[in-house]
Amino acid sequence: MKEQAYNLLTYQVIKCAIEVHKQLGPGLMESVYDYCLFNELQQEGISVKRQLILPVVYKGIILEKGFVIDQLIEDEVIIELKSTEGIFPIHEAQLVTYLKLSEKKIGLLINFNVAVLKEGIRRKINGNLNHK
Repeated sequence: MKEQAYNLLTYQVIKCAIEVHKQLGPGLMESVYDYCLFNELQQEGISVKRQLILPVVYKGIILEKGFVIDQLIEDEVIIELKSTEGIFPIHEAQLVTYLKLSEKKIGLLINFNVAVLKEGIRRKINGNLNHK
């Protein structure tokens, strides 16, 4: 994928997230937003997988405990969902770690517990979007 395709895809995801936030508002559990965003994305014809296990490999050994990616869009974009009082550096670090471990280029951190959703969105890039 090239940068323009990533931009279009993240735009579509944000548009769907805004629709979910518009319908539900803030204050619900993360799992509710996860399920609703999943459905909204599918209705838009976007390929999405939920709750994917991202294994941790330590010194060549795959550990039994892995991370869970909330959503993977078109096998390219990681979505990390939150419903917290704010986005903290640890949340952004979590997304960056997922990007590195999965070798994905771009991710969105979306916190639904805000009055205006654009205030709860962070975009993280792993490397250069125009190079594999």
